[in-house]
Amino acid sequence: MSGRAFLVGAGPGDPDLITVAGTKALANADVVVYDRLVNEQLLDLAPDAERVYVGKLPDRHTMTQDEINALLVARAKDGKTVVRLKGGDPFVFGRGGEEAQVLVDAGIPFEVVPGVTSPIAAAAYAGIPITHRGVATSVAFVTGHEDPTKEEQGVDWQKLATAVDTLVLMMGVGQLEQIVERLVAAGRAPGTPAAAIEWGTLPRQRTVTGDLTSIVSKIEEAGIGSPAIIVVGDVVGQRDTLRWFDTKPLFGQRVLVTRTREQASELSRSLADAGAEAIELPTIAIKPCYDEGELSVASDSIKKGAYDWLVFTSTNAVDIFFEFLETKGRDARSVRASVAAIGPATAQALKRRGIAVDVKPERYTAEGLLEALDKDMSGQRVLVPCAAGARAVLADELRARNADVDEVTLYVAEAPTEAESPRMAAGLRRLRAGQIDVVTFASSSSVTNLAGLLGDDIEPLRRCRIACIGPVTAETAEKLLGRAPDVVAEEHTIPGLVKALQSNIEKEAD
Repeated sequence: MSGRAFLVGAGPGDPDLITVAGTKALANADVVVYDRLVNEQLLDLAPDAERVYVGKLPDRHTMTQDEINALLVARAKDGKTVVRLKGGDPFVFGRGGEEAQVLVDAGIPFEVVPGVTSPIAAAAYAGIPITHRGVATSVAFVTGHEDPTKEEQGVDWQKLATAVDTLVLMMGVGQLEQIVERLVAAGRAPGTPAAAIEWGTLPRQRTVTGDLTSIVSKIEEAGIGSPAIIVVGDVVGQRDTLRWFDTKPLFGQRVLVTRTREQASELSRSLADAGAEAIELPTIAIKPCYDEGELSVASDSIKKGAYDWLVFTSTNAVDIFFEFLETKGRDARSVRASVAAIGPATAQALKRRGIAVDVKPERYTAEGLLEALDKDMSGQRVLVPCAAGARAVLADELRARNADVDEVTLYVAEAPTEAESPRMAAGLRRLRAGQIDVVTFASSSSVTNLAGLLGDDIEPLRRCRIACIGPVTAETAEKLLGRAPDVVAEEHTIPGLVKALQSNIEKEAD
């Protein structure tokens, strides 16, 4: 039985710009055949699919177009749902029409999912509206990939030069000098504003502006290369007032996120919202390692009201503890004790489980939690679910206050293997290559684990700006690096960490 194919536009680079229909197609894919300009974060939307990279550079191809066509047909004839994931829009200089025709000829049912195309999106992210009332009422998208010096031209530059207000050239950087010459010779004013936008919609986006007399030299001076679009027209002048993307506080910063894969998304999203490129390199894998008998006794005691306090110091402890309760057919109703949480994230995790927190400190550390609890806890029983190797300061001080404290180990935070974290190798490679500006640490274990992954050479870390979520993590980083971190958040939360990083970079810029 034949499968089916979807020609899906991945958008121009920013993974948020894929359409809802595109995400649905990826979720149902058996095979994803993807291009060079596809953001690989989108592949996470098809976690179980076979992935086939068929990227092309101007001077070399992983597969020829004929081989790509044959691959689509073969996988579909095997009964697979095939997603051909293409940068931008499949039918805008994407050869999607050719691939669709091959599917028609082979009798393969298919659908086309349009995508946000780069000539619109990249210009918008650069603050350039390709049409603008009173400035430009017409626009043309033109390929600049063909050689303008050849005798037979697919693009009639003579007619096009003055036919529309805005020209957007795709794949035209390499031939731009000849294209400009033809446009001017055909009557386009030499002083017409022009802009080049490289890696549009991504944190690495760069934009240079000039006019037709200067844009080529400015591109060369800046080292602008593929992928880039060129915008020619008076609308380029709107950039000075409408630019918004490259003015974000962390724009262009390459920030390493070392949290667990499950926890990285909150920090990565906050960094992306501030204009940074978040590179995830999970240095921690949370692995449950509790003694079932010990935890059963503790949970039974909680249900009976034998404990006065249940103290959580991490969201991981909350999740594992309540997942265990669920295996026993229990929920929040079986918790008959006052509950303390070390910070807002842990409190929120408890709230999701139906638990209202009785004590949350002003400082989100073990020391801060101790400040929020009673100085004299004589006769009170306290249960502390924790990680293996957790700091002893909390339990020790509670005992010093005459509390009867039981600690139950729930999990261990280990460095993941490469098989558990496929992104690890890419993150380490970029760190070693000097392609990271900031390394963020949200726990002491993330510091020690990353150092372990780097082996004998931690010099790549020393070259980066180091941002820590709080003083305990900062102390670990300082011992390792031999210098104080650049950023330590005053509010020991993910929003607090991002805010502190922004302030540090803005202060340095001043």
